[in-house]
Amino acid sequence: MLNKLRAVADRYEELCARSEQPDFYADPQQAAKFLREKNDLEPIVTAWHAYNTALADMEDAQALMSDPEMKELCQETYQQAREDKDRLYRELQILLLPKDPNDEKSVIMEIRGGVGGEESALFAHSLFRMYSMYAAQKGWKIELMNYSETELGGIKEADFVINGRGAWSRLKYESGVHRVQRVPETESGGRVHTSTATVAVLPEMETVDVQINPADIEMQVYRASGAGGQHVNKTSSAVRLIHRPSGIVVACQEERSQVQNREKCMRMLASKLYEIEQERIESEHSGLRRSQVGTGMRNERIRTYNFPQGRVTDHRIGLTLYKIDSIMNGAIDEIIDGLATADQAERLKNTNS
Repeated sequence: MLNKLRAVADRYEELCARSEQPDFYADPQQAAKFLREKNDLEPIVTAWHAYNTALADMEDAQALMSDPEMKELCQETYQQAREDKDRLYRELQILLLPKDPNDEKSVIMEIRGGVGGEESALFAHSLFRMYSMYAAQKGWKIELMNYSETELGGIKEADFVINGRGAWSRLKYESGVHRVQRVPETESGGRVHTSTATVAVLPEMETVDVQINPADIEMQVYRASGAGGQHVNKTSSAVRLIHRPSGIVVACQEERSQVQNREKCMRMLASKLYEIEQERIESEHSGLRRSQVGTGMRNERIRTYNFPQGRVTDHRIGLTLYKIDSIMNGAIDEIIDGLATADQAERLKNTNS
């Protein structure tokens, strides 16, 4: 680890020196690449310098402990420096973990009603609202791709992009089955029902990032429609793409232009094909199932929202919070922070084993 840190520090100094050269911005694209690398390395170098400072403080304090008048003060200094050193060592271990190359990307999210009929569709709408409010808090933008409502205002399916730097780094943990326990509005007896909705999260990939053969795609056009089949436009602007080799079907009807809807479909298709390829690579190279809290499988129950008890439980890390109202209003950072920390711990364990 120390050798890695020295190499990082050397590379950082090299980039700093290069950025001060008069011709640094002669090639803007290359300059931007170097600046991104420099910014990525800076937190590691800062923590590394702080770690070395703590080590030096420990040595200085230990050297002065033989002086009776200085002993008590030096013991306090030594203890504080040792705590700083241990904390910074753990921080450096995490900073040196391989970075997810997609962390800065926007995401495509898909929400589907699951078990529970109309109540599952209403819960799917609640999840869409929760993620929309979370995105608004982060300053991210929602871009609808496909949105199908039920008569009572639930969601059969919703496909949308959350555009924002770092969206994948936060929302990649949300894939899976979300379960709700509450009394439906249509329930006259006051009985608690259990329903589910599924959430899938994909890093948004550009079509240039994934090889797609145009000959493999079948395009269908149809009229966009709203709840109950009511037509919301009179032209066949909605687009459905079928990728024959994989069987993937994607659709978009939110734009008035067929060209725009097709472009959105291609982005969604690229992201789905990327996911399939990543799963294949993981399976071939590691033979290991995805980590407990990573980008989880879609059929795995990950979280329960219990309205009568006012609690939300994430089953992957055993975290229970009694603040369901604020969570449904988009305050999910506490859950995501817990998942990110557990994910880091799992990767550290695998690195050290």
